[in-house]
Amino acid sequence: MKAVRIHEHGGLEVLKYEDAPEPPIEANEVLVEVKACALNHLDLWLRVGVPAWKLPFPHILGSDISGVAAQVGSLVKHVKQGDRVLLCPGISCGHCTECFQGLDSACRSYTLFGILVDGGYAEYVRAPEANVLPISGDLSFDEAAAVPLVFLTAWHMLVARAGIKPGEDVLVIGAGSGVGSAAIQVAKLFGARVIAVAGGDEKLEKARALGADEVINHTCQSIAGEVRRITGKRGVDIVLDHVGAAVWEDCFQSLATYGRFVTCGVTAGAEVKLDLQVLFGRQRALYGSFMGGKGELVEALKFIGQRKLKAVIDSAFPLKEAAAAQRKMESRNFFGKILLHP
Repeated sequence: MKAVRIHEHGGLEVLKYEDAPEPPIEANEVLVEVKACALNHLDLWLRVGVPAWKLPFPHILGSDISGVAAQVGSLVKHVKQGDRVLLCPGISCGHCTECFQGLDSACRSYTLFGILVDGGYAEYVRAPEANVLPISGDLSFDEAAAVPLVFLTAWHMLVARAGIKPGEDVLVIGAGSGVGSAAIQVAKLFGARVIAVAGGDEKLEKARALGADEVINHTCQSIAGEVRRITGKRGVDIVLDHVGAAVWEDCFQSLATYGRFVTCGVTAGAEVKLDLQVLFGRQRALYGSFMGGKGELVEALKFIGQRKLKAVIDSAFPLKEAAAAQRKMESRNFFGKILLHP
């Protein structure tokens, strides 16, 4: 099969479009013919190198995958050859206490497609049966690939961690990203007022089209100042962030009393200064969030299938142009998901 593999960490030049062996499957696995694979910032970090993750080289990136079940193992019961499927990106052991509680991402052996196992930058990928889900309704392969990681992340952040309630004010940082565009929709689904932050008027217009009630252009407006104006000095109930240090002060200042700050990433710095007196004095809460459970993705997929939530797609590239696709992601000149087509 054809695949894009990395043999070492580095720049875009380490992405090699080449022949690779078709992955053999175990009795409880499914071989999926990949129709679309969506990029994530995770792909960029893994390409450059993350000290905590020792990748097996040569390695295939890609966590968001849709396709057709090409072959099923002898113990597979719920997937048939020819089924249109998408893959839940997180892989857990399935038998520890955390997995039994639905806390997949707390499993000691938790990983994702494209991290410690090969991912979707290829014509075929193998997957445990437990990770193979039917494509909801009439979703295209592109739409299906654009859903899993970002909607699972946004759902877990807002519903499981922050406990969103109807009528609350939610500040979404990075509204043009996959997680941001998903979070706007999930927050609106739960009856919240959404204030979206992005770095350009075109992105903010698209955020409004997804349901954002108010928008802030961080290149020419103060995030904290605009939140103060919009909320009548009260602040927001929830801040959803994956940027980090670059926006931390504005985010923390934007929280109302009893406000909740939830983060799933640090694309612009990991170290921040925290005023503990303000934290306890205003009774605020800080939450870390990492992926989520398969059950949460199934919940989100119900609304995806009903078109109450929708995948947001920016562009698509042939698999052999994976470097160009990652270059576009690095430029931040996109809104929604960037896809690869084998």
